Amino acid sequence: MSGLSIPAGALGPWPAPAKLNLFLHITGRRADGYHTLQTVFQFLDHADQLYFALRADDTIRRFGGPPGVSTEADLSARAARLLQKAAGIHTGVDIYNEKRLPAGAGLGGGSSDAATTLWVLNRLWEAGLEPAELAELGLRLGADVPVFLFGRSAWAEGVGEILAPIDPPERWYLVVNPGVSVSTAAVFSDPELTRDSPRMTIPDFLSGGGHNDCEAVVRRRYPEVAAALDWLNRLSPARMTGTGACVFAAFATQAEAQAAGRQLPDGWTGFVARGLNRSALHEVTEQSCDGSTRASP
Repeated sequence: MSGLSIPAGALGPWPAPAKLNLFLHITGRRADGYHTLQTVFQFLDHADQLYFALRADDTIRRFGGPPGVSTEADLSARAARLLQKAAGIHTGVDIYNEKRLPAGAGLGGGSSDAATTLWVLNRLWEAGLEPAELAELGLRLGADVPVFLFGRSAWAEGVGEILAPIDPPERWYLVVNPGVSVSTAAVFSDPELTRDSPRMTIPDFLSGGGHNDCEAVVRRRYPEVAAALDWLNRLSPARMTGTGACVFAAFATQAEAQAAGRQLPDGWTGFVARGLNRSALHEVTEQSCDGSTRASP
């Protein structure tokens, strides 16, 4: 984030990568109101960047991050407090977030920030929680958090927490943001949302099956997203990620994706990114490092 001052002693940067939902089927609704689904998550090489400065007291502060979101509501700060309580940690942290992923865009920015915070502070605080324990904490913050802790492209079921590794092609994508923030809660509570899609198999998906059940609702509620889908579809088959607002299309090469991006209409933003089947966060923590900027796993 422009203007964010990172103190010299802060540890980082640690990536909080974006994700795409390559398809999203809503298969049912549980008695508690949560929806069951099938989806494939794939990471992108485009990320928020987090830094952590450990404190001697137990205070947790956040700098930067999503505009208009207080520290108390911020998912990275909430993740730090949750881990602090679960592991009996008595020291605190200042979190610095160079925010690159827009809010309400379907890219998982807040969930990814929370996962990176859990992953890194578990090491820096020497909390000693196992990945499954971190995922259990993460699920309390949001249904997408566990996949960022899982660290692999994943076939997801349940409410998004039942994960199995999958290796879809690592394509080049143009991701388009039409400049609106979509309310996930409003989409999932819409009476016209399809909630009975037939279950699909992994071979079905890999052979080209799948769609996004939320797209029709978002098209109706947010004409800006509908316009972005229509525009991008003229260049390459387009799809919405999650509940939007971002839409994406795959291209054969980086150059083709960049050429499409140069045609973006005024008022929209976008970026070109490579799909990754391994999270950049997990790549970083598996690299040998000198200990001065990052903690090894």
